[in-house]
Amino acid sequence: MRLVIVSGRSGSGKSTALAVLEDNNFYCIDNLPASLLPELVNRTLLTAEQAPARLAVSIDARNQPQHLEQVPGLLASLKEKNIPFEILYLDADDATLLKRFSETRRRHPLTDHERSLSEALAYERELLQQLADAADITIDTTQLNLYQLGDLIKLRLLNKPASGTAFLLKSFGFKRGLPIEADFVLDVRNLPNPYWQPELRAYSGFQQPVIDYLDQQEEVQEMFADILHYLQKWLPRVGASNRAYVTIAIGCTGGQHRSVYMVERLAANLRQSMDNIQVRHRDAKAFQPGHESS
Repeated sequence: MRLVIVSGRSGSGKSTALAVLEDNNFYCIDNLPASLLPELVNRTLLTAEQAPARLAVSIDARNQPQHLEQVPGLLASLKEKNIPFEILYLDADDATLLKRFSETRRRHPLTDHERSLSEALAYERELLQQLADAADITIDTTQLNLYQLGDLIKLRLLNKPASGTAFLLKSFGFKRGLPIEADFVLDVRNLPNPYWQPELRAYSGFQQPVIDYLDQQEEVQEMFADILHYLQKWLPRVGASNRAYVTIAIGCTGGQHRSVYMVERLAANLRQSMDNIQVRHRDAKAFQPGHESS
């Protein structure tokens, strides 16, 4: 049995996540009372022949606070029984969540005549902090639409290798903020910027004119060599600590040229000696076949 626990603040995309999982042969239960999780798992195991091989449950702030307080103990109980599970936690910044509720005119489950929407969001973060801290995968959906979120869940959750640490190299633009899930952040804004070459501005780091330009820059070669040496030395040691996912975020100003180039080139080299190398580009607008943005 594979168990996925989906959580996160209201408006962050939990319904989309469950829909993606359901489309991929998970039996999904929304708004499960946390206290019922052990019984659900036990019943599933007792009826293994008829039970779904893939089970996903959503546990969030619609639970009673006293039920959420039981979460650390419930998770510890699953671990003691050697029941494998993963926690997917979704969130977005407050301004984005406020906008989403305004656009859909939905009522936040924690609002009432004494608690405003912004106060409800802050309270919800507090209620779910233990699940957020325990999450195996955290996705910031601030800049994602429904399709991008679905693609990202498929990449991070459904296409992950059976064992070992999955290393995700992710390009981004600093002007849109840091990726919330980043474990390592590398800054390549000091490198020559193709954006300031008029003939290169419309291209991205996937495309040959930009690749040729950056390949000719001595400081690009120096930084690439330094970063590659660092990752080749330390990523295997990080993987030895039994972490399921490690995200290495590489940023330039807009996330179009230098960071994309560096991620693609590093991934190609790392794959020669390492398994489980994944690539993602958060802000790039132009893609080669097989690349998607998130």
